[in-house]
Parts: sequence; structure tokens; C-alpha cells
Amino acid sequence: MEILNRPSAHLLTRVVLGLAALTAAPGARAADAAHPTVVELFQSQGCSSCPPANANVMALADRPDVLALSWQVTYWDNLGWKDTFARPEFTARQWDYARAFHRSQVGTPQVVVNGRADLVGSSRGELDAAIRRADRGAGGPVIRLDARRVSISGPGLGASVLLVRYDPHIVQVPIQRGENGGRTLPHRNVVREVRRLGEWNGGEAEFALPPPGRPGLRTAVLLQQAAAGAIVAAAHD
Repeated sequence: MEILNRPSAHLLTRVVLGLAALTAAPGARAADAAHPTVVELFQSQGCSSCPPANANVMALADRPDVLALSWQVTYWDNLGWKDTFARPEFTARQWDYARAFHRSQVGTPQVVVNGRADLVGSSRGELDAAIRRADRGAGGPVIRLDARRVSISGPGLGASVLLVRYDPHIVQVPIQRGENGGRTLPHRNVVREVRRLGEWNGGEAEFALPPPGRPGLRTAVLLQQAAAGAIVAAAHD
């Protein structure tokens, strides 16, 4: 995917939450261990403004009511350091969010909460507030996972079923060049695989889970409206 606009600064210049639009969607479930709030961080090892947001999102990883995911993007790779986890499809996901939020460019760091609002993520207070206000409410679809399949049941208007595989371990990455050259940066819940399993149109449905491409990865399933719309349900193993 061609990146039409590289970031002109190291972080988004202002927080754009759209909090007035974050009333809970009808039929969605409130966040708890079985129905976590999805917090997605888009970052790069070559971005000197990313470590504070990364630290905030990593600190959420142990919360049972939060599914924290780190998507490493590619458009910093020609600016001194090639991100060791970045993949074009992760950058494409951030561009899908840019279009959903009516943006003309992408930048790092960016945190997206439940597919409904975004912010820089460098302020823990602002991040916690976004998580509280992006709660999905009560009711809605239920996702059940086992080693071979995912089952979905409940009311809903339909959503894409996304399979995400991520590494739950803290991985220390020595950065040799670029803006973070000389630093060793921790990473956690780094996404390594993403795949669309199909469409769910309400009611009961079941999808086969392919085996992970490498050992040690955890599995998450997201129900997301449109290409990068609201996440109406989520679950992980």
C-alpha cells in the first residue's frame, strides 16, 4: 500500500477523541474479562515519540477488561531503522482507521479504543478516560474460543470476524540506528498475524481457527463493523 503522507511530526499534534459520539452502541456488552475493551497502539521502533504511548498501553496489558494490541507500522522503515515487527497489512489497518476518522494521513503514536475514538496515547489520564467512555454497554454478541474454532451468538447487525495472533511476552529490542538509536525498547502484545475469517450476520455462527504460524502466540477475535468501524465484541484465549 502506498503511503501518501509520511508523518510531519513525531506524534499527532492533538488528541482527537470524538467523545461525544462514544455513547454505547445498542446491544453491545460492557467491558469485563470476557468482553474486553480493545486498545490498539500503532507505533514504530523508529519513532522517538512512541515510547511513552507504548509504556501506557503495555501497562494496560494485565487488566482483565482490556485487550491491548501493538501494531507496528512500516512507514518509518526508510528513516534510519527498519522495525523488526512491522508488516504492510498493519500499516493498511491504520490507513483504514484514517479513512474511517476522515483523516488524510497517518502518524505515530496513535491509540484507537474499540474502533470508535483515537488519541496520541502519551497521557495515561486521557487514555484511561477514553477507555471508560468507549465502553460498549450491556448485551450484544458473545464470542467463545477453543483451539480449533470460534463460536459467535447473539443479536447484531453484522460484522467482520478478525483473527489476531499476538505475542504476550515482553520482548526487548535493541535499536541500533534512527531516532531511537542506542536505546533498548520493550514490546508486549505485538501483533504477528491478522486474518479475516468471514462475516457474522447475527444469530449463531462458527468459524474454523487455523493454527498459528509460530509457537507462543495468543489468539484474539474481534467483531468489527466495516473495514475499521466500531468493535462490537472481542475475546481472547
